[in-house]
Amino acid sequence: MKLLMHTCCAPCSVYCIDALREENIEPTLYWYNPNIHPYTEYKARRDCLKEYSTQIGIEAIFEEDYGLQEFCKNVIGDLNNRCQNYCYLVRLKQTAKYAKEHGYDTFTTTLLVSPYQNHEAIRKIGETLAKQYGLTFLYRDFRIGFKEGQKKAREIGLYMQKYCGCIFSEEERYLRHKN
Repeated sequence: MKLLMHTCCAPCSVYCIDALREENIEPTLYWYNPNIHPYTEYKARRDCLKEYSTQIGIEAIFEEDYGLQEFCKNVIGDLNNRCQNYCYLVRLKQTAKYAKEHGYDTFTTTLLVSPYQNHEAIRKIGETLAKQYGLTFLYRDFRIGFKEGQKKAREIGLYMQKYCGCIFSEEERYLRHKN
């Protein structure tokens, strides 16, 4: 299996990489996240992943596309469904496309480690794209290792973001804690 793993950030990749390596699967990390805003957050997550991938000796590909205007155009009409209708879809589609064009036969995503993501939507999108591109979507419910991965990420000093990624998820973070 030649696996390309869409990677949203270093902390979410920790458990996923460890679990796959225990299965003797060596993923290639793929950074493509035009939904992360503002640019300072995008850069902090990207740079942390670059450092972490070097530290653990794993191949990582970085596809640069900050994409704020395109993101806004695509989500503004339906903010409540932005994750499945844009964020998951655009990132997994680009991952599948890159995988097909560069000789990978399988793709997955670190989004599957988060208990905050819609796993059924991610799985459905991944499987649909796999059929479209003639690939396999590797589904793993990595959520069992979420806390373990986060703990390890903190211990090794990785940048720990405070929200999912888009400007609307940052707003939700503040509204949840507002008294």
